[in-house]
Amino acid sequence: MSNFSTIMARLLEAFRLNGQLFILTLVFALPLGLIIAFGSMSRWKPLSLLTRTVVWIIRGTPLMLQIIVIFFAPGLLGWGSPWGAGASGRFSAATVAFVINYACYFSEIYRGGIQGVPKGQTEAGQVLGMTKSQIFFKVTLLQVVKRILPAMSNEIITLVKDTSLARIISNKEIIMMAHEYTAKGLIWPLFFTGVFFLVFVGALTLLFNALEKKLDYFRC
Repeated sequence: MSNFSTIMARLLEAFRLNGQLFILTLVFALPLGLIIAFGSMSRWKPLSLLTRTVVWIIRGTPLMLQIIVIFFAPGLLGWGSPWGAGASGRFSAATVAFVINYACYFSEIYRGGIQGVPKGQTEAGQVLGMTKSQIFFKVTLLQVVKRILPAMSNEIITLVKDTSLARIISNKEIIMMAHEYTAKGLIWPLFFTGVFFLVFVGALTLLFNALEKKLDYFRC
């Protein structure tokens, strides 16, 4: 029983890294994704083309490969590693990779939501003398939130599971920690990691279901 408790404590400690990576990715990727979405919708063609090309590259390559490139590329190019040494450096590189990757996915969700709002409502706001920022925040934004919530919640739930990819550059997240026990003949910790993810995803699912019900009054 004491052995079980010790293993569970170590798994829980390792899962903290998954949680930290999850939170930091959302904090930075959600606003960055909106900026990228505006860039891709820009009327200035060079900016729009550049933004869409970057999004295409990020969405078209595996996240695992992106983590490896971001971590190792600066050193291989002779620039020196900007991440620092040790566990904190590896975690920083993984965070940057996750933020860039998910910001690009979020940008496409934002873009679809913004472009899905009828143009007549924007024109009506202009007739009423509203500025572009007033139209966006008072007319468009609420409808965008309602429209993108299902797709956004799906991406956020996927992010929970993707945090395990951080182990590719030796971040000791929960699956890497559990895998160490397989060398000692203990296989159950590896399978038990699924419980941590299921609980986390279950909590997020309940949260998003509540948010969708709360926004039901607002029909798009």
